[in-house]
Amino acid sequence: MSMARAPAVRLSGFYFFYFAFLGAFAPFWALYLQSEGLTAAQIAVLLALVPVTRMFGPTFWGWMADRRGRRAGVIRLTTAATLISFCAVFAGGGFAWLFAVMLVMNLFWSGSLPLMEATTMGHLGERVSGYGRIRAWGSVGFVAVVVGAGQLLDVQGIRALPWLIAGLLALHLASAFEVPEAPVHPHGADHARAGDILRRPEVLALFAGCFLVAVSNGPYHTFYSIWLVEHGYRKADVGLLWALGVVAEIVVFMAWTPLTARFSLRALLLGAYGVTALRFVVIGWLPFSPLAVILAQAAHAATFGLFHGAAVALTHRFFRGPHQSKGQALYSGVGFGAGGAAGGLLAGVLWEPAGGAWTFTVGAAMAAAALAVSARWLIEPSREAAG
Repeated sequence: MSMARAPAVRLSGFYFFYFAFLGAFAPFWALYLQSEGLTAAQIAVLLALVPVTRMFGPTFWGWMADRRGRRAGVIRLTTAATLISFCAVFAGGGFAWLFAVMLVMNLFWSGSLPLMEATTMGHLGERVSGYGRIRAWGSVGFVAVVVGAGQLLDVQGIRALPWLIAGLLALHLASAFEVPEAPVHPHGADHARAGDILRRPEVLALFAGCFLVAVSNGPYHTFYSIWLVEHGYRKADVGLLWALGVVAEIVVFMAWTPLTARFSLRALLLGAYGVTALRFVVIGWLPFSPLAVILAQAAHAATFGLFHGAAVALTHRFFRGPHQSKGQALYSGVGFGAGGAAGGLLAGVLWEPAGGAWTFTVGAAMAAAALAVSARWLIEPSREAAG
């Protein structure tokens, strides 16, 4: 199926508002929690709920969508429930209440993106190179919000953040009702069981690498904004730096077709792991150098752009036909879920006793481990075998 025939505008709209919400949440929610008087360990626990729920939520919602043979309705359900549950943040405060709110919200929120990835791939069929131009609009949404949010919060204060997030979630819900249902393409391996696919060594290697690199990102997702503010950067600066990283990611997504024509998905993934290891060493040890911080943020092009694009495409090739939703759910659950939770909790344990520099160094070591595992065992399926 060609990009022209894929409903690109409606798919792109969902990505735009999904990541617009993330542009307010990811860089600034830790600062909001800090303003509530929570400790570093409590902040790490609350932020770890995001990946913890990705361990279970996507699998359940993916199973439901595959069983029903339809994904769009489940996407709308999870998006609506995300907005409703987040609004409970206005009814109370404190660690226990915020724990409950974030747990419920993320159980729903964790399900929508893997289903959307499967839906997008379903519309594209074998033309997976078209994914980048659709997914890039999510990055555009993130940049549009993160820059403005940093300016807004410098003026209005961090207490305005929940209201901004609620408004963005409402727009996200509206975009979910525009998502068209995708066909499930028949495939010669449709008779294979998902468990049999998962036990293949190359699939285990793919998910092991995804898990390890998600662990490596734990300090970044949990404490990066706090790390910058502690070293004299304003909230507006923090927003601009997050935006820079996502602009670099947009460049990768927009260039995805020529990249995949020149390099194998395996090579792109290995390159992403190597750059990630170097990036976190720089963030940890050179926060006083604006140039080093800027270059490290530009490396987000590889840390997320190359990594995510290659991992989604490889998962799509390994998990075919009726297993597409389950495959993307497993990718999200093992990587962003289990790996993200482990990375966030590890960062919370290390941050105060070891310090930020060594915590980011541990993250770099995890990325190096992902590179080693993938270089040894990951084998990319041929297009003929995949298709």
